[in-house]
Amino acid sequence: MSPLQPASLASLRVSKHHISAYQNFPNTSLRPYPFMIYHSAYSPSSLSASSVEQHLRSIGVVNPAWRYTMYKQHHYHSNVDEVLVVVKGSAKLCFGGSLSNPDKLEVEVSKGDAMIVPAGVGHALLEDKSEDEPFQMVGSYPIGSKNWDMCTGEDSDKGSKWKTIRTLGWLRGDPIYGDKGPVLDVGE
Repeated sequence: MSPLQPASLASLRVSKHHISAYQNFPNTSLRPYPFMIYHSAYSPSSLSASSVEQHLRSIGVVNPAWRYTMYKQHHYHSNVDEVLVVVKGSAKLCFGGSLSNPDKLEVEVSKGDAMIVPAGVGHALLEDKSEDEPFQMVGSYPIGSKNWDMCTGEDSDKGSKWKTIRTLGWLRGDPIYGDKGPVLDVGE
């Protein structure tokens, strides 16, 4: 059992967004699952990268894979859904694959926020807004998933990569809450 406890489900504020395909970024158009933000999923005062990794492992839905910021290049993953938890600082991020996408989502996230990024959703760092420490997240992928790929919206990505996205299942539980939680209330 992890000593880190997420916010209660009753108090959790969740944003769900469907983002249309744009150019060579499929976003959420190929599957019924939305991009989601769990606002203040964890209390910033008790949060560290290690405690988040331990908590995610104890839930058993995803494996923490890295600690880093977000790439400034718009990209998506075609073979895996991604869970991102902000563990340091704050940032302005873009979801939708391009700043020219009229349906893009620009959001500010900060320490304690968690994001569920379905395969196909383009994402990029617009601005690190941290004052004291550089923006950092823990990135995680479903247990049993392959190594994630990096698709940058090339014309060649559209055929086989989009087909791969259509064949993916969904997370087998909520990565933060386990057998309850917002991830289980979406989709099919």
